[in-house]
Amino acid sequence: MSTSTLATDERPLGIGAVLRAPRVPTLLSANQVGRLPLAAGPLALLLFAREHVSLALAGLVVAVYTAGMAVSSPVLARAVDRWRQPPVLWGSSTLSAVGFLTVAAGGGDLGITVVGAALAGLGTPPLEACLRALWPSLVPPPAVASAYTLDIALQEVIFVVGPLVTLSAVAIGGPSAGLIAAAACQLTGVAVFALSRPVRVWRGVPAKRHWAGPLRVPRFVVLIAGVVCAGAAVGSLPVAITGYAEAAGDRGLSGWLLAAQAVGALAGGLAWTRVRPGGTGRLPLLMLCFTVGYLPLLILPGVGAMVVLVAISGVALPPVLTAVFLTTDRLAPTGTVVEAFAWIVTAFTVGSASGAALAGPLAASSPRAAFVLAPVVGLVGVGAMSVVHRLTVRPRAA
Repeated sequence: MSTSTLATDERPLGIGAVLRAPRVPTLLSANQVGRLPLAAGPLALLLFAREHVSLALAGLVVAVYTAGMAVSSPVLARAVDRWRQPPVLWGSSTLSAVGFLTVAAGGGDLGITVVGAALAGLGTPPLEACLRALWPSLVPPPAVASAYTLDIALQEVIFVVGPLVTLSAVAIGGPSAGLIAAAACQLTGVAVFALSRPVRVWRGVPAKRHWAGPLRVPRFVVLIAGVVCAGAAVGSLPVAITGYAEAAGDRGLSGWLLAAQAVGALAGGLAWTRVRPGGTGRLPLLMLCFTVGYLPLLILPGVGAMVVLVAISGVALPPVLTAVFLTTDRLAPTGTVVEAFAWIVTAFTVGSASGAALAGPLAASSPRAAFVLAPVVGLVGVGAMSVVHRLTVRPRAA
Protein backbone atom coordinates (compact mmCIF):
# COMPACT_ATOMS: atom_id res chain seq x y z
CA MET A 1 0.00 0.00 0.00
CA SER A 2 1.39 3.42 -0.94
CA THR A 3 1.98 6.13 1.63
CA SER A 4 -0.62 8.30 -0.03
CA THR A 5 -3.19 5.54 0.45
CA LEU A 6 -2.27 5.30 4.12
CA ALA A 7 -2.70 9.04 4.39
CA THR A 8 -6.36 8.73 3.48
CA ASP A 9 -6.97 6.47 6.49
CA GLU A 10 -5.19 8.49 9.19
CA ARG A 11 -5.72 11.86 10.76
CA PRO A 12 -4.07 14.43 8.47
CA LEU A 13 -1.08 16.42 9.66
CA GLY A 14 -0.74 20.03 8.60
CA ILE A 15 1.99 22.40 7.48
CA GLY A 16 3.72 22.35 10.85
CA ALA A 17 4.39 18.61 10.63
CA VAL A 18 5.76 19.04 7.11
CA LEU A 19 8.10 21.91 7.96
CA ARG A 20 9.33 20.23 11.16
CA ALA A 21 10.49 17.15 9.25
CA PRO A 22 14.30 16.95 8.92
CA ARG A 23 15.79 18.75 5.89
CA VAL A 24 12.37 19.73 4.50
CA PRO A 25 12.82 23.52 4.81
CA THR A 26 16.17 23.33 3.00
CA LEU A 27 14.91 21.03 0.27
CA LEU A 28 11.72 23.04 -0.25
CA SER A 29 13.60 26.35 -0.41
CA ALA A 30 16.26 25.02 -2.79
CA ASN A 31 13.61 23.49 -5.01
CA GLN A 32 11.73 26.79 -5.17
CA VAL A 33 14.91 28.72 -6.08
CA GLY A 34 15.81 26.18 -8.75
CA ARG A 35 12.32 26.49 -10.26
CA LEU A 36 12.32 30.29 -10.41
CA PRO A 37 13.28 30.18 -14.13
CA LEU A 38 9.84 28.70 -14.82
CA ALA A 39 8.58 32.26 -14.33
CA ALA A 40 11.79 34.26 -14.74
CA GLY A 41 13.04 32.51 -17.90
CA PRO A 42 10.18 33.29 -20.32
CA LEU A 43 10.14 36.96 -19.29
CA ALA A 44 13.93 37.21 -19.56
CA LEU A 45 13.86 35.68 -23.05
CA LEU A 46 11.00 37.94 -24.09
CA LEU A 47 12.71 41.12 -22.89
CA PHE A 48 16.02 40.14 -24.49
CA ALA A 49 14.52 39.12 -27.84
CA ARG A 50 12.28 42.18 -27.91
CA GLU A 51 15.39 44.38 -27.91
CA HIS A 52 16.60 42.85 -31.18
CA VAL A 53 13.60 41.50 -33.08
CA SER A 54 9.87 42.09 -33.36
CA LEU A 55 7.45 41.24 -30.57
CA ALA A 56 6.04 38.40 -32.69
CA LEU A 57 9.47 36.79 -33.06
CA ALA A 58 10.14 37.34 -29.36
CA GLY A 59 6.97 35.36 -28.69
CA LEU A 60 8.33 32.60 -30.92
CA VAL A 61 11.48 32.43 -28.79
CA VAL A 62 9.39 31.97 -25.64
CA ALA A 63 7.28 29.33 -27.39
CA VAL A 64 10.43 27.38 -28.33
CA TYR A 65 11.58 27.50 -24.70
CA THR A 66 8.20 26.27 -23.45
CA ALA A 67 8.05 23.50 -26.06
CA GLY A 68 11.51 22.35 -25.00
CA MET A 69 10.34 22.03 -21.40
CA ALA A 70 7.23 20.10 -22.41
CA VAL A 71 9.21 17.63 -24.54
CA SER A 72 12.09 16.97 -22.16
CA SER A 73 10.31 16.81 -18.80
CA PRO A 74 8.95 13.22 -19.08
CA VAL A 75 12.20 12.03 -20.69
CA LEU A 76 14.37 13.42 -17.89
CA ALA A 77 11.95 12.10 -15.27
CA ARG A 78 12.12 8.61 -16.81
CA ALA A 79 15.90 8.80 -16.49
CA VAL A 80 15.46 9.69 -12.81
CA ASP A 81 13.17 6.68 -12.28
CA ARG A 82 15.75 4.37 -13.87
CA TRP A 83 18.83 5.76 -12.16
CA ARG A 84 19.13 8.55 -9.60
CA GLN A 85 18.17 12.19 -9.21
CA PRO A 86 21.55 14.01 -8.87
CA PRO A 87 23.15 13.05 -12.23
CA VAL A 88 20.01 14.00 -14.15
CA LEU A 89 19.60 17.26 -12.24
CA TRP A 90 23.25 18.28 -12.69
CA GLY A 91 23.31 17.41 -16.38
CA SER A 92 20.00 19.02 -17.28
CA SER A 93 20.57 22.23 -15.30
CA THR A 94 24.01 22.63 -16.91
CA LEU A 95 22.46 22.26 -20.37
CA SER A 96 19.76 24.79 -19.49
CA ALA A 97 22.33 27.28 -18.16
CA VAL A 98 24.36 26.89 -21.35
CA GLY A 99 21.18 27.69 -23.30
CA PHE A 100 20.48 30.88 -21.35
CA LEU A 101 24.11 32.01 -21.63
CA THR A 102 24.13 31.22 -25.37
CA VAL A 103 21.20 33.58 -25.86
CA ALA A 104 22.90 36.25 -23.75
CA ALA A 105 26.16 35.96 -25.70
CA GLY A 106 24.52 35.71 -29.12
CA GLY A 107 24.16 39.42 -29.63
CA GLY A 108 20.52 39.16 -30.61
CA ASP A 109 21.08 36.92 -33.64
CA LEU A 110 17.73 35.20 -34.17
CA GLY A 111 19.18 31.78 -35.02
CA ILE A 112 21.44 31.72 -31.96
CA THR A 113 18.63 33.01 -29.77
CA VAL A 114 16.24 30.27 -30.89
CA VAL A 115 18.85 27.54 -30.42
CA GLY A 116 19.75 28.86 -26.99
CA ALA A 117 16.10 29.05 -25.96
CA ALA A 118 15.58 25.47 -27.12
CA LEU A 119 18.56 24.27 -25.05
CA ALA A 120 17.38 26.22 -22.02
CA GLY A 121 13.95 24.61 -22.28
CA LEU A 122 15.19 21.08 -23.02
CA GLY A 123 17.54 21.25 -20.04
CA THR A 124 15.01 22.46 -17.50
CA PRO A 125 15.64 20.11 -14.54
CA PRO A 126 12.62 18.08 -13.32
CA LEU A 127 12.84 19.56 -9.82
CA GLU A 128 9.09 19.57 -9.30
CA ALA A 129 8.67 15.86 -10.06
CA CYS A 130 11.79 14.97 -8.08
CA LEU A 131 10.57 16.70 -4.92
CA ARG A 132 7.14 15.13 -5.14
CA ALA A 133 8.71 11.70 -5.42
CA LEU A 134 10.62 12.41 -2.20
CA TRP A 135 7.70 13.49 -0.02
CA PRO A 136 6.69 9.97 1.12
CA SER A 137 10.23 9.47 2.47
CA LEU A 138 10.53 12.95 4.00
CA VAL A 139 7.36 13.29 6.08
CA PRO A 140 5.07 10.95 8.07
CA PRO A 141 2.39 9.24 5.97
CA PRO A 142 -0.48 11.40 7.31
CA ALA A 143 1.43 14.51 6.23
CA VAL A 144 2.10 13.49 2.61
CA ALA A 145 -1.06 15.13 1.26
CA SER A 146 -0.29 18.34 3.19
CA ALA A 147 3.23 18.29 1.72
CA TYR A 148 1.83 18.07 -1.81
CA THR A 149 -0.58 20.92 -1.11
CA LEU A 150 2.08 23.15 0.48
CA ASP A 151 4.41 22.52 -2.45
CA ILE A 152 1.68 23.38 -4.96
CA ALA A 153 0.62 26.50 -3.04
CA LEU A 154 4.19 27.78 -2.85
CA GLN A 155 4.40 27.57 -6.63
CA GLU A 156 2.44 30.80 -6.64
CA VAL A 157 5.41 32.47 -4.95
CA ILE A 158 7.55 31.40 -7.93
CA PHE A 159 5.28 33.25 -10.34
CA VAL A 160 5.42 36.38 -8.21
CA VAL A 161 9.14 36.36 -7.34
CA GLY A 162 10.42 35.04 -10.70
CA PRO A 163 9.38 38.07 -12.78
CA LEU A 164 10.67 40.39 -10.03
CA VAL A 165 14.08 38.72 -10.23
CA THR A 166 14.15 39.20 -14.00
CA LEU A 167 13.00 42.82 -13.88
CA SER A 168 15.50 43.68 -11.15
CA ALA A 169 18.38 42.07 -13.04
CA VAL A 170 17.40 43.80 -16.29
CA ALA A 171 17.14 47.15 -14.51
CA ILE A 172 20.65 46.72 -13.10
CA GLY A 173 22.52 45.08 -15.98
CA GLY A 174 20.35 45.16 -19.09
CA PRO A 175 18.43 42.39 -20.92
CA SER A 176 21.35 39.92 -20.81
CA ALA A 177 21.43 40.15 -17.01
CA GLY A 178 17.92 38.69 -16.82
CA LEU A 179 19.09 35.55 -18.62
CA ILE A 180 22.17 35.24 -16.42
CA ALA A 181 20.04 35.63 -13.29
CA ALA A 182 17.71 32.85 -14.45
CA ALA A 183 20.66 30.51 -15.06
CA ALA A 184 22.21 31.40 -11.70
CA CYS A 185 19.00 30.74 -9.77
CA GLN A 186 18.55 27.38 -11.48
CA LEU A 187 22.11 26.21 -10.84
CA THR A 188 22.08 27.41 -7.22
CA GLY A 189 18.81 25.68 -6.43
CA VAL A 190 19.89 22.44 -8.10
CA ALA A 191 23.25 22.48 -6.28
CA VAL A 192 21.70 22.74 -2.82
CA PHE A 193 18.91 20.28 -3.66
CA ALA A 194 21.07 17.63 -5.35
CA LEU A 195 23.74 17.67 -2.62
CA SER A 196 21.26 16.99 0.18
CA ARG A 197 21.28 13.50 1.66
CA PRO A 198 17.62 12.55 0.92
CA VAL A 199 18.20 13.29 -2.76
CA ARG A 200 21.52 11.44 -2.88
CA VAL A 201 20.16 8.28 -1.25
CA TRP A 202 16.85 8.13 -3.13
CA ARG A 203 16.57 5.32 -5.68
CA GLY A 204 13.90 4.46 -8.17
CA VAL A 205 11.96 1.26 -7.49
CA PRO A 206 13.32 -1.69 -9.53
CA ALA A 207 10.65 -2.80 -11.96
CA LYS A 208 10.08 -4.27 -15.39
CA ARG A 209 10.06 -1.30 -17.77
CA HIS A 210 7.52 -0.65 -20.50
CA TRP A 211 8.16 1.74 -23.37
CA ALA A 212 4.97 3.69 -22.60
CA GLY A 213 5.79 4.12 -18.91
CA PRO A 214 2.75 5.33 -16.93
CA LEU A 215 0.91 6.13 -20.17
CA ARG A 216 0.03 2.46 -20.49
CA VAL A 217 -2.57 3.00 -17.74
CA PRO A 218 -5.79 4.27 -19.42
CA ARG A 219 -7.03 6.01 -16.27
CA PHE A 220 -3.80 7.98 -16.09
CA VAL A 221 -4.16 9.12 -19.71
CA VAL A 222 -7.67 10.40 -18.96
CA LEU A 223 -6.31 12.13 -15.85
CA ILE A 224 -3.74 13.90 -18.02
CA ALA A 225 -6.55 15.10 -20.28
CA GLY A 226 -8.30 16.59 -17.25
CA VAL A 227 -5.09 18.34 -16.20
CA VAL A 228 -4.72 19.81 -19.71
CA CYS A 229 -8.19 21.34 -19.25
CA ALA A 230 -7.22 22.82 -15.87
CA GLY A 231 -4.05 24.23 -17.41
CA ALA A 232 -6.00 25.73 -20.30
CA ALA A 233 -8.34 27.49 -17.89
CA VAL A 234 -5.43 28.95 -15.91
CA GLY A 235 -3.50 29.86 -19.07
CA SER A 236 -6.44 31.73 -20.55
CA LEU A 237 -6.77 34.04 -17.56
CA PRO A 238 -3.69 36.28 -18.12
CA VAL A 239 -4.88 36.98 -21.67
CA ALA A 240 -8.44 37.64 -20.56
CA ILE A 241 -7.25 39.87 -17.72
CA THR A 242 -5.03 41.83 -20.09
CA GLY A 243 -8.06 42.46 -22.31
CA TYR A 244 -10.06 43.57 -19.27
CA ALA A 245 -7.27 45.91 -18.13
CA GLU A 246 -6.97 47.48 -21.58
CA ALA A 247 -10.74 47.97 -21.74
CA ALA A 248 -10.52 49.65 -18.32
CA GLY A 249 -7.84 51.97 -19.70
CA ASP A 250 -4.97 50.78 -17.48
CA ARG A 251 -2.72 47.94 -18.62
CA GLY A 252 -0.98 47.98 -15.25
CA LEU A 253 -4.09 46.45 -13.69
CA SER A 254 -3.24 43.08 -15.21
CA GLY A 255 -0.25 42.62 -12.93
CA TRP A 256 -2.27 43.38 -9.81
CA LEU A 257 -5.10 41.09 -10.89
CA LEU A 258 -2.74 38.18 -11.57
CA ALA A 259 -1.11 38.77 -8.21
CA ALA A 260 -4.57 38.57 -6.64
CA GLN A 261 -5.12 35.15 -8.21
CA ALA A 262 -1.75 34.00 -6.85
CA VAL A 263 -2.76 35.16 -3.37
CA GLY A 264 -6.06 33.31 -3.68
CA ALA A 265 -4.30 30.12 -4.73
CA LEU A 266 -1.81 30.43 -1.88
CA ALA A 267 -4.65 30.89 0.62
CA GLY A 268 -6.57 27.95 -0.84
CA GLY A 269 -3.51 25.73 -0.68
CA LEU A 270 -2.67 26.60 2.92
CA ALA A 271 -6.27 26.03 3.99
CA TRP A 272 -6.45 22.67 2.17
CA THR A 273 -3.52 21.28 4.16
CA ARG A 274 -5.93 20.81 7.08
CA VAL A 275 -8.41 18.75 5.03
CA ARG A 276 -8.35 14.96 5.23
CA PRO A 277 -7.27 13.47 1.87
CA GLY A 278 -10.00 11.63 0.02
CA GLY A 279 -10.25 9.17 -2.84
CA THR A 280 -10.72 9.76 -6.55
CA GLY A 281 -14.33 10.75 -5.92
CA ARG A 282 -13.05 14.19 -4.98
CA LEU A 283 -11.51 14.78 -8.40
CA PRO A 284 -14.72 15.75 -10.27
CA LEU A 285 -16.09 17.66 -7.26
CA LEU A 286 -12.94 19.75 -6.86
CA MET A 287 -12.72 20.31 -10.61
CA LEU A 288 -16.32 21.50 -10.56
CA CYS A 289 -15.51 23.98 -7.77
CA PHE A 290 -12.51 25.13 -9.79
CA THR A 291 -14.75 25.70 -12.82
CA VAL A 292 -17.46 27.51 -10.89
CA GLY A 293 -14.82 29.88 -9.52
CA TYR A 294 -14.33 31.32 -13.01
CA LEU A 295 -18.00 31.98 -13.74
CA PRO A 296 -18.35 35.27 -11.76
CA LEU A 297 -15.58 36.79 -13.88
CA LEU A 298 -18.05 36.93 -16.78
CA ILE A 299 -19.82 39.77 -14.97
CA LEU A 300 -16.82 42.05 -15.68
CA PRO A 301 -17.41 44.17 -12.55
CA GLY A 302 -15.43 47.22 -11.46
CA VAL A 303 -11.77 46.91 -10.57
CA GLY A 304 -12.26 46.47 -6.80
CA ALA A 305 -14.78 43.64 -7.20
CA MET A 306 -12.71 42.11 -9.99
CA VAL A 307 -9.70 41.80 -7.69
CA VAL A 308 -11.82 39.83 -5.22
CA LEU A 309 -13.35 37.59 -7.90
CA VAL A 310 -9.99 36.84 -9.51
CA ALA A 311 -8.59 35.90 -6.08
CA ILE A 312 -11.55 33.54 -5.56
CA SER A 313 -10.90 31.94 -8.95
CA GLY A 314 -7.49 30.80 -7.71
CA VAL A 315 -8.61 29.22 -4.44
CA ALA A 316 -9.56 25.78 -5.81
CA LEU A 317 -6.44 25.22 -7.94
CA PRO A 318 -4.16 23.78 -5.20
CA PRO A 319 -6.83 21.35 -3.93
CA VAL A 320 -7.42 20.13 -7.50
CA LEU A 321 -3.71 19.58 -8.13
CA THR A 322 -3.26 17.92 -4.73
CA ALA A 323 -5.98 15.41 -5.59
CA VAL A 324 -4.37 14.92 -9.01
CA PHE A 325 -0.94 14.15 -7.55
CA LEU A 326 -2.36 11.79 -4.92
CA THR A 327 -4.24 9.98 -7.69
CA THR A 328 -1.10 9.89 -9.82
CA ASP A 329 0.79 8.26 -6.96
CA ARG A 330 -1.87 5.55 -6.83
CA LEU A 331 -2.17 4.97 -10.58
CA ALA A 332 1.51 5.08 -11.60
CA PRO A 333 2.95 1.61 -12.21
CA THR A 334 5.84 0.60 -9.98
CA GLY A 335 9.05 2.42 -10.84
CA THR A 336 7.40 5.21 -12.87
CA VAL A 337 6.25 7.71 -10.23
CA VAL A 338 8.70 10.49 -11.15
CA GLU A 339 7.84 10.18 -14.83
CA ALA A 340 4.13 10.17 -13.97
CA PHE A 341 4.50 13.39 -11.98
CA ALA A 342 6.45 14.91 -14.89
CA TRP A 343 3.63 14.02 -17.29
CA ILE A 344 1.21 15.91 -15.04
CA VAL A 345 3.51 18.95 -15.07
CA THR A 346 3.86 18.72 -18.85
CA ALA A 347 0.10 18.36 -19.32
CA PHE A 348 -0.52 21.49 -17.25
CA THR A 349 2.15 23.40 -19.21
CA VAL A 350 0.72 22.34 -22.57
CA GLY A 351 -2.79 23.18 -21.42
CA SER A 352 -1.69 26.60 -20.17
CA ALA A 353 -0.02 27.44 -23.48
CA SER A 354 -3.07 26.22 -25.42
CA GLY A 355 -5.43 28.24 -23.25
CA ALA A 356 -3.40 31.39 -23.82
CA ALA A 357 -3.36 30.77 -27.57
CA LEU A 358 -7.12 30.16 -27.73
CA ALA A 359 -7.93 33.15 -25.52
CA GLY A 360 -6.00 35.58 -27.74
CA PRO A 361 -8.51 35.74 -30.63
CA LEU A 362 -11.41 35.72 -28.15
CA ALA A 363 -9.96 38.69 -26.25
CA ALA A 364 -9.56 40.54 -29.54
CA SER A 365 -13.30 40.20 -30.16
CA SER A 366 -14.43 41.23 -26.66
CA PRO A 367 -13.09 41.08 -23.07
CA ARG A 368 -16.00 38.91 -21.92
CA ALA A 369 -15.45 36.31 -24.67
CA ALA A 370 -11.97 35.52 -23.35
CA PHE A 371 -13.37 34.82 -19.86
CA VAL A 372 -15.79 32.24 -21.34
CA LEU A 373 -12.99 29.85 -22.23
CA ALA A 374 -12.03 28.89 -18.65
CA PRO A 375 -15.45 27.59 -17.53
CA VAL A 376 -15.96 25.79 -20.85
CA VAL A 377 -12.70 23.84 -20.69
CA GLY A 378 -13.25 23.40 -16.97
CA LEU A 379 -16.49 21.54 -17.64
CA VAL A 380 -14.64 19.25 -20.04
CA GLY A 381 -12.15 18.67 -17.23
CA VAL A 382 -14.99 17.74 -14.86
CA GLY A 383 -16.04 15.07 -17.35
CA ALA A 384 -12.50 13.70 -17.59
CA MET A 385 -12.11 13.54 -13.81
CA SER A 386 -15.48 11.79 -13.54
CA VAL A 387 -14.26 9.14 -15.97
CA VAL A 388 -11.08 8.65 -13.93
CA HIS A 389 -13.17 8.08 -10.80
CA ARG A 390 -15.54 5.65 -12.51
CA LEU A 391 -12.68 3.65 -14.03
CA THR A 392 -11.01 3.49 -10.63
CA VAL A 393 -14.11 2.39 -8.74
CA ARG A 394 -15.17 -0.21 -11.32
CA PRO A 395 -12.21 -2.61 -10.79
CA ARG A 396 -12.70 -2.44 -7.01
CA ALA A 397 -16.38 -3.24 -7.37
CA ALA A 398 -15.57 -6.15 -9.66
